[in-house]
Amino acid sequence: MPGGKRSFVADGKTVTLYPGKAGTAPLVVLNTYTGDGSSVAEAMDAIDTPDCNLLVVGGLAWSHDMTPWYCPPTSRDDTPCTGGATEYLMLLVDGILPQVMERLDTAPVFTGIAGYSLAGLFALWSAYNCDAFARVASMSGSLWFPDFVGYATSHDMAKRPEKLYLSLGNTEARTRNRYLRTVQDNTETLAMFYETQGINVAYELNPGNHFKDPALRSAKGIKAILT
Repeated sequence: MPGGKRSFVADGKTVTLYPGKAGTAPLVVLNTYTGDGSSVAEAMDAIDTPDCNLLVVGGLAWSHDMTPWYCPPTSRDDTPCTGGATEYLMLLVDGILPQVMERLDTAPVFTGIAGYSLAGLFALWSAYNCDAFARVASMSGSLWFPDFVGYATSHDMAKRPEKLYLSLGNTEARTRNRYLRTVQDNTETLAMFYETQGINVAYELNPGNHFKDPALRSAKGIKAILT
């Protein structure tokens, strides 16, 4: 991606914009656990991802901002998820995106959203709760999240995505954890459900566990919704 990244802070969130080459290039929002997304931007370059504006939001309260409702700790050493996604989505759509649009020369041809892990869950959930995003990528998404499959299959999306990408590591479900072991079944259930709904959905299994190649997997998902 071209240089000249721009950063600002919005309500405590760190926002980094990697501008595209063309004025009307799509805008892709990537919520991230840590960092400014530079490793994802580099991976996007390495796999010849089409031109886009990449917007990376960090400084998140990960288990709060990215989760739609309460979930108890998934292990003894974990913390609960506290369901702040609705509040964060309002900040993203009404607070952060307008500031980003002011920094772009022209309006993007479309805006998409992408995320890894809990941010992948948030990306998919956001399609049900706002119409801001035309395309969605959920990489190794936390679709094990309790009651999410039931929610997703019983509610209408606010805006049906033009393209939807789901991915997972092929060993992520190999765990005794009663929550996490459902992730592959849940992801594949949703992929098949969206296909029956006539949504242009792609599902990809990558080698390895949840922590293998997150930047590359993120780049692959973003590329998939841009092509």
